[in-house]
Amino acid sequence: MDKEIYQGLNLVFEQNMEAALITVTSALGSTPRKPGAKLLVFADGTTIGSIGGGCGEAEARQEAFNVIVAHTSKIYYLNMTSDVVEEEGMVCGGIMGLFIDYLGHQGSLEQTKLNLDYLSALRSDNNPILVTVIEAAEEWLVGKKLFVKNNGDVLGDLGSEDLNRVAFESAEAGGGNFYPLLISLNSKFELCDPSITKATFRLMVEPPTTVVQLLILGAGHLVQPLVTMSKILGYEVTVVDDRPSFINSARYNEADRIICGNFERALNAININPQTFVIIVTSGSYSDKACLRKVINQPARYIGMMGSYRKVKALKAELEEEGVSCESLQKLYSPIGLKIGAETPAEIAVSILGQLIKVQKQLA
Repeated sequence: MDKEIYQGLNLVFEQNMEAALITVTSALGSTPRKPGAKLLVFADGTTIGSIGGGCGEAEARQEAFNVIVAHTSKIYYLNMTSDVVEEEGMVCGGIMGLFIDYLGHQGSLEQTKLNLDYLSALRSDNNPILVTVIEAAEEWLVGKKLFVKNNGDVLGDLGSEDLNRVAFESAEAGGGNFYPLLISLNSKFELCDPSITKATFRLMVEPPTTVVQLLILGAGHLVQPLVTMSKILGYEVTVVDDRPSFINSARYNEADRIICGNFERALNAININPQTFVIIVTSGSYSDKACLRKVINQPARYIGMMGSYRKVKALKAELEEEGVSCESLQKLYSPIGLKIGAETPAEIAVSILGQLIKVQKQLA
């Protein structure tokens, strides 16, 4: 969940407001946003976030108002192939599935408390995975939620022990995803293909964030184009270095966060989760080894390190002698980046980001 939406949800519950949260659950064909995109619509018409803009978003906002008036969550399919869309000059030609969730004082106290607990878990770096019933034969189940923390604790109830069981299993299986996972179940709570068998229940499994958290350890010349390109891709970027002359806001004004200080102490204060990609490009072998030792057993989605084959092999051997398992060290991507013949800092940045995208899309 991005920061703006998170802050908007806090506002809804702190000030006892009414709103509807639109989440893109599926995208068929050419659509402006992909699953996971969110738009928060307040009762007064103000909004936070976007699911693509234009007349399509306007239609979604109108449905959000309907949800606020009815105090009932629902699934809605936004057809982007209509004549109206074409007249507006939009190039989209697909269908977006939207889950529009009612939020406000007209909802149950149980759901409000669960939403507050979920926001608290996000704030506490518990990396909660949220599971929501978005379709069910019994309408009272639609909008029911539970979430699973990274320590395995479960809060909430989907209204059925069988649904709770499937939700927990799905949360564990989908912990590394960057986009919502849709689960279709038949009347026996078995997984089914909705194109073949009509689903009785559909669950949406959401990771704690759909934003790649890029942690760059080192602030040499390579890092400047890497930060710029990462921000174009929509990544949330943190840069750490122990050299004040290299790490400053003027040099890395596009980064979301810069930390100047000892690498190991800095890493103690950084939450590394399955949505975190770590790049180690420090100024020397000692700091490379210190960083790798700290992150190699963390649940990062990707850990890459700059260095020659000989250097990396030596560092791995030293860490194995210190007790780091060979299995853990096999997670390391090094030499870092795709083999595209990169030479300049900008070209190397492209090769690294290409590898990150490949891993993010689960192609590596």
